[in-house]
Amino acid sequence: MKTNFSRLFGNLVPRFAEREALVNIERNRRYNYREFHSLTNRIVNMMRERLQLRRGDIYLCVLENDNMSLLHFWTALKGDAAAAYANFRDSFDEHRRQAEYIQPKVVFIETALLDRYYDTLRALGATVVCMDPPAAPREGLHDFWELMEGVGDHDPGVENDAEKDVLVYRFTGGTTGAGKCAQYTMDNWLACRDTMFVEPDQFQLPDTRMLHMAPISHGSGFGVLATLFRGGCTVTQNLPDLALMCRNIEAEKITMTLLLPTLIYRLLDMPEASNFDLSSLKTIAYGGAPMSPAKLRRAQERFGNIFIQFYGATESLQSVGILGKADHLTASEAQLGSAGRLQPNVEVRIVGQDGNDVEPGTVGEIWARSRGVISGYYKNPEATAAEFENGFWKSGDLGYIDQDGFVYLVDRKKDMIITGGFNVYAVEVEAALNAHPAVSNSAAVGVPHEEWGEAVHAEVQLRSGAQVSAEELIEFVKARVGRFKGPKSITFVEALPVSVVGKVLRRQVRDKYWVGKGRHVS
Repeated sequence: MKTNFSRLFGNLVPRFAEREALVNIERNRRYNYREFHSLTNRIVNMMRERLQLRRGDIYLCVLENDNMSLLHFWTALKGDAAAAYANFRDSFDEHRRQAEYIQPKVVFIETALLDRYYDTLRALGATVVCMDPPAAPREGLHDFWELMEGVGDHDPGVENDAEKDVLVYRFTGGTTGAGKCAQYTMDNWLACRDTMFVEPDQFQLPDTRMLHMAPISHGSGFGVLATLFRGGCTVTQNLPDLALMCRNIEAEKITMTLLLPTLIYRLLDMPEASNFDLSSLKTIAYGGAPMSPAKLRRAQERFGNIFIQFYGATESLQSVGILGKADHLTASEAQLGSAGRLQPNVEVRIVGQDGNDVEPGTVGEIWARSRGVISGYYKNPEATAAEFENGFWKSGDLGYIDQDGFVYLVDRKKDMIITGGFNVYAVEVEAALNAHPAVSNSAAVGVPHEEWGEAVHAEVQLRSGAQVSAEELIEFVKARVGRFKGPKSITFVEALPVSVVGKVLRRQVRDKYWVGKGRHVS
């Protein structure tokens, strides 16, 4: 189906014209719906007329949240060239790898990165556009706002096939290896928007002011189109600073934000969470990793029943499961540790190693199919063939569905620990460890063992000022999940390795114990 996204955005202007659509905190930019529709039209017209970005071309964005927001989906879907979004917090080497892979015609970059990145990007043949005035002119370098001067705000007039034309590329997080490049159509993102409106207890409302501290190039960006089409306001924060986030919630009367569980754990112990007025906050969405039910109960006691969990992925933009606010009140302890209820607009299979569906309640790999599932990975037919089948995405998550329709994640296939012939799921061990009041966070892994093949080991980060012995923790876990699942050993660490978006990198914890040894999980 052909779709002109500028017209869709234009439909919002008469209804929400003077309401704030976008606020960039650090640069103090504020646009209402009329102004923002005009600006995004101008950006697309500038890219098409002055940078000659047309269908088949790719432009790469290495930008902080505020500048990324100018080139986000509401802009990309108006044009015909494809946007590739890098995570600004990734390393230079990772950005270079992504640029070499994408081969962009144009790169939009923060001016602060210019000295280090310029030669690499020019060697790839890319035109470079910096978002603030550069210190000196250079060949092939442009100032974004200079390019915008005199550009009209007329409808770019681009019609895209909503289900076929690839308009956005994003790299997967790479928590289990090098990230792959996911490719998206307009309909994938409209499906992501629509999944936010499924819950009977609506949280995306015209008065929504959603603060994005997490990168909108990745998970936090899943909420922007739903906010836009409801008449709400997207508010960006560049720095990954929870204390600053609390200050901004008070100042901007924020009603919604998204946090990884690790950040919610940290927020519970921060004085800023009490020193600033957070009463405007009506919704904290979380996902990306399992949440400790014990810590979730603490968070509910502290902040109220404002939590919603989403289980989706880079490859599946429509959430497979949602644990809504009502569920957070009525769910059993087990259901509170689930990934939410199955969503009615997503097909889900639980598949065994033989490729057939397993019996209800049995653990298998979670497969999902919906409008939000991508068609595959860019320039990677091998991974596409391995991870997609008949429109289903093979998630790599092991889980099951109970009789009430709750989805349970027991582990990643690569993280399952096989000890003495028994399967132990790291997620279950970590949930037990994290339930101890002295524990801030943990990572459970399999380490080499001569007799059992693998033994359960955990690295544990304690709360500030807390003390507990390894023996006490081991017995605590055994009492909750059984003796054979309890860690055989524990190492206390100052911090666990996390990705740039805050996910614990269990792979890094595990790999150091397997140096010079082979580990294979089927």
